[in-house]
Amino acid sequence: MLALGSWNTWDRMEFDDAVALIARAAELGCAFFDVAHYNMGPHAENARTDLIFGRAVREAGLARADWHFCGKLWLWDYPATGFTRQLETSLERVGTERADSVVVGDYFGELDVERVVTDVAEQIEAGRFDTWGVNNWRYDDLRRAIDVARARGLVPPSFAQLKYGLVRRSMAEGGYYAPLFASGELALQASDVLEGGMLAGKLIPDRKIGADVGGIRERVAASYGTVRRLADEFGASPAQLGIAFCLANPATANVLVGVSRQSQLEDNVGALALLDRVGAQALRRATADLWLDRDVAADGTW
Repeated sequence: MLALGSWNTWDRMEFDDAVALIARAAELGCAFFDVAHYNMGPHAENARTDLIFGRAVREAGLARADWHFCGKLWLWDYPATGFTRQLETSLERVGTERADSVVVGDYFGELDVERVVTDVAEQIEAGRFDTWGVNNWRYDDLRRAIDVARARGLVPPSFAQLKYGLVRRSMAEGGYYAPLFASGELALQASDVLEGGMLAGKLIPDRKIGADVGGIRERVAASYGTVRRLADEFGASPAQLGIAFCLANPATANVLVGVSRQSQLEDNVGALALLDRVGAQALRRATADLWLDRDVAADGTW
């Protein structure tokens, strides 16, 4: 399944185009929306993208039961700004009473894991969402969160949103997270799969993009020629190749993409047909040499 992100997307579109894109996403079975209030830490942008999405999804006529809302809880100012305050604000801005799932964001320094697990449980008990996951957490903290939740009879994290794609594979496929995926303890939500558009051919992005963990961005740009060649050989677009690679991993529950045009959505959905036509093993064999972050710590310590 494809999931549509909100960072630098809905606020870069004409409103009517956003409405049409949301309606089309629902028709294609992609009504999974990752929507955050960007107001803290590195994302202290006070963007209107979540407000725009909330208006657009209502204008598109989607019943609340027909779309999945994956929210975000930030740890940058936590616990000074607690989860109740964050969620009340986020839900109000989107214009809904609850999320379906929530990603607890990444962090710097030490993390009070027990407090996070307890505070998440309070939000679930309050009915604000059902399931939760983590975003690029250090493995030791994730393992402790799972263990604490189970010991206390609370809901453990069930998915991890990780940087993952053709060029970044170390965390998702390394010796820490991969066993959790293989055992079924966690599912993978692949994010930043096209490097802000660089792997789709936009080698000089015109917007803010994700962190360059490992300092490999120049090599990422240099790899585009290979991505383009392989995509041509498969009769696909570079974006389809990148998304299909993520879907070829059985751990992947969904791939988070950022689209600001309906044509991008239609192209991205073509990754499903590519995967069916070529097969997971053939895709992985053909793209094996594109793995560029082998030296990045697989446990998320970076």
